[in-house]
Amino acid sequence: MQLEGMFDLPLSKVSESRWSVHLELPADWNVGLIVGPSGSGKSTVARELFGAHLVHGYDWAPDKSIVDGFPKDAGIKDITGLLSSVGFSSPPSWLRPFSALSNGEQFRVTVARALAQQKDLVVLDEFSSVVDRNVAQIGSAAIQKAVRSRNQKFIAVSCHTDILEWLLPDWVYEPATDTLTLARGELQRPPIELEIFRIDKAAWQLFRHHHYLDSTLSNSAACFLATWRGVPVCFSSWLPLFSGTLPNAYREHRTVTLPDFQGVGIGNAVSAYCASAYRAIGKRAFSTTSHPAMIASRVKSPLWRVSRGTSFAAKDGNKAVRHSPNRLTTGFEYVGAAMDKAQAIRLFGS
Repeated sequence: MQLEGMFDLPLSKVSESRWSVHLELPADWNVGLIVGPSGSGKSTVARELFGAHLVHGYDWAPDKSIVDGFPKDAGIKDITGLLSSVGFSSPPSWLRPFSALSNGEQFRVTVARALAQQKDLVVLDEFSSVVDRNVAQIGSAAIQKAVRSRNQKFIAVSCHTDILEWLLPDWVYEPATDTLTLARGELQRPPIELEIFRIDKAAWQLFRHHHYLDSTLSNSAACFLATWRGVPVCFSSWLPLFSGTLPNAYREHRTVTLPDFQGVGIGNAVSAYCASAYRAIGKRAFSTTSHPAMIASRVKSPLWRVSRGTSFAAKDGNKAVRHSPNRLTTGFEYVGAAMDKAQAIRLFGS
């Protein structure tokens, strides 16, 4: 009564909001979006229509790694593959508890666990609400790709429209106007335009803790940094490949994409860019990796050919892999086009 008097509100016993919902979804879809400003009824509609599938978050054990929070029937390869597919491809972080992760990492892990637990339909409330908008867009692109590859159904409930062209939903529902838009095939993801330049090795400090092997960096490494919208996103370093049989060759030493920007191919793009620069100045470019996602990508890519099949590296004569005797690794050589020589010279000289 005091509030009604202070703000000249009409006297009433009940304050209510009503929504009229007419939602006829297409027969064939994978990704949906319920979007609108706060108070427009998004969560109410999602709860009424998809309550059994609605995810707000999970209770994670404070003293266990995130991989231990996944369903017991999920194998470790399935879990790590799912984490990588949603853009969280940092093995060191997989061993950490949920509370030790960044907001962006928690966002990806929550989606991965939901996809693992609810194989028919996942409806995620407050989608991308607590992450930086750059991170939200990259995350949306990675998540929709993962959902489609698994042929699952996923509905994002969000107040943000800036994810629309990154999430690429098959349909969009706006409760505020009771409008359903069938958007499948009508949207296209914006290009990710990177700036790549030579950088001092001190930049490695920002990336070192996210490398899946160790945090060391050779003093003689040539280092490159990629930025997107002025923000550092990826680091790549290269070393001469000393071999009696491979003259004029360089090898990839460290390539790390920050967790918030994984899942859309930035690391592979930067790696290929650097390799094409070496090829432009008459060098051969090689890379050896044990990361499953990178191996899978390169096997399918016309830019790389397998130079050494998957094997343990202990008996391999290549110095680049002799330090990894207990890991299965695969070797690749870059066979894509060389960049313009003048551009490569500028890159190495910058």
